[in-house]
Amino acid sequence: MKIYVVYDSEGEHTKKLAESIAEGARENEAAEVLIDHVSQADVRKLEDMDAIIWGCPGHFGTISSGLKAWIDKLGYLWAEGKLINKVGAVFCTTATTHGGVEATMLNLITPMLHQGMMIVGLPGNVPENALYGSYYGAGITCPVDSDELITEEGLELGRALGRRVTQVTGRFAAGQ
Repeated sequence: MKIYVVYDSEGEHTKKLAESIAEGARENEAAEVLIDHVSQADVRKLEDMDAIIWGCPGHFGTISSGLKAWIDKLGYLWAEGKLINKVGAVFCTTATTHGGVEATMLNLITPMLHQGMMIVGLPGNVPENALYGSYYGAGITCPVDSDELITEEGLELGRALGRRVTQVTGRFAAGQ
């Protein structure tokens, strides 16, 4: 199965989260995982993917301009139905605890729904998500006054999302 992780990152926080998601996805030997910064990401690769995971830093509760501009290039895929039934998942980082993590993830999910994708989140029975995460995807707070880009809890939440996407994608591809 092919999985594409696309991210926007300004201060390396979201890049680290994207890398942890890719790491979790690669734990499944059947997964071929590609990861690109939005400036290098190729929308033409999307129709060949089984799953697409995209994310960015939250900007006032919404999608960063870099990722939004990239998503806006997907119109022809929508018109041709090329992303229908692909698995999708989202992630984001913010600087403050109530900095719009869930609002940003909901905004990231909306274009996937328009494309006809199936959204995979993190249910509460995923141990990494039980106390720290969100059901919409991997949303991490990265305080600007911290020397640590992302906590180990945050990285593990990213890996959990990558594992969950490969699990669901594998079951869907197998017709289960």
